[in-house]
Amino acid sequence: MIDSLHGDVLSIGLDHAVIGCGGVGYRFLATPPTLSRLTRGEHADVVTSLVVRDDGMTLYGFADEDSRSMFHKLQTVSGLGPKLAMAALAVFGPGELAELISSGDAKKIQTIPGVGKKMAERIVLELKDKVVGLFETGSEASHGATAPAASDSGISEQIVEALVGLGFTERSARTVVEPLVAEQPDTDPSNLLREALKTLSKK
Repeated sequence: MIDSLHGDVLSIGLDHAVIGCGGVGYRFLATPPTLSRLTRGEHADVVTSLVVRDDGMTLYGFADEDSRSMFHKLQTVSGLGPKLAMAALAVFGPGELAELISSGDAKKIQTIPGVGKKMAERIVLELKDKVVGLFETGSEASHGATAPAASDSGISEQIVEALVGLGFTERSARTVVEPLVAEQPDTDPSNLLREALKTLSKK
């Protein structure tokens, strides 16, 4: 099992990064807050979780232990898989999510893409007593973007694709992304992605 990666960052995308360790490049999926802590060409340490399914293996990376722990706890909820757990951590940090769960704020939890009323209520019911005091508010906070820049014509498509991967519909993603790109053409794609996530989570 791959528990963590320690090495130079070889590349960064909007939903993944590659870290070189011992001559091998490990590609892992990650949320925008985690990716924002990485800088191409610099050393990085990330904790990981390897999810093995019948159709293959997927490596997920996290900036801190709190984020990985929440990732695992979310998947103990009936019907909640790794993709939805990552979507939750893309919208809320582990501390913020723990507060929402412990306070029973199912309505706010429903802003996570792919989480409906029943799933939100299930998350609260099954995790309420398991997350109290475990996570600090603000864990996995952003520290500046480092994702590679793209041409103006490709920025929107990259961001929309990343949002669709997190569970948002293409239509809702485009409605938010295209105006953002038009208004801020020189802004780094990862910053635009985080802004889009904030906007979409309020809807």
